Amino acid sequence: MFPEKRPRPKRSGIDAEEERAWVAFYRRVRVDTALAAEVLAQLERDDEMKRGHLALYLSCKESLRREKTRQTRHKRIGCFVRWLAHALLARPWQALRSAGSEGRGIAIEMLPEAPRLTRRPQRAIDPAALPSFASGVAAPPRRSKKARAEAPAPTETGAEKPELAFS
Repeated sequence: MFPEKRPRPKRSGIDAEEERAWVAFYRRVRVDTALAAEVLAQLERDDEMKRGHLALYLSCKESLRREKTRQTRHKRIGCFVRWLAHALLARPWQALRSAGSEGRGIAIEMLPEAPRLTRRPQRAIDPAALPSFASGVAAPPRRSKKARAEAPAPTETGAEKPELAFS
């Protein structure tokens, strides 16, 4: 009436999970060097575990060696890029600066002299002498003091007529 009770193996679930974790470690230590270092430290503490998971131990060692090689390669490439940038950019710039500071005076002496410009005396412009565009009638030209002194005085009957002169 009662079904027979089968003896259940103890901790079968725990053992299965443990196996899954170890399998996951096998996969992850190839790409994650931090995990590889931790697993390697654990395996080195326990010789029995190390013998039981020798492939995992060797995978961790290989992963750490590959990371060290990668870092060394990156360091060499970085040194080369810095050297190349210095050779192509910094050295020519420094050479130009030193040559420029020494040769600046020589280059200035070699330039031809600039022609001297003579300034013409400028005449003062009287706004009354400018044509009046608003009225359409040109204002009389401005006369010098000498010309004004020699000219006859205006008559009392009327003012002088403006002359239209375009020159």
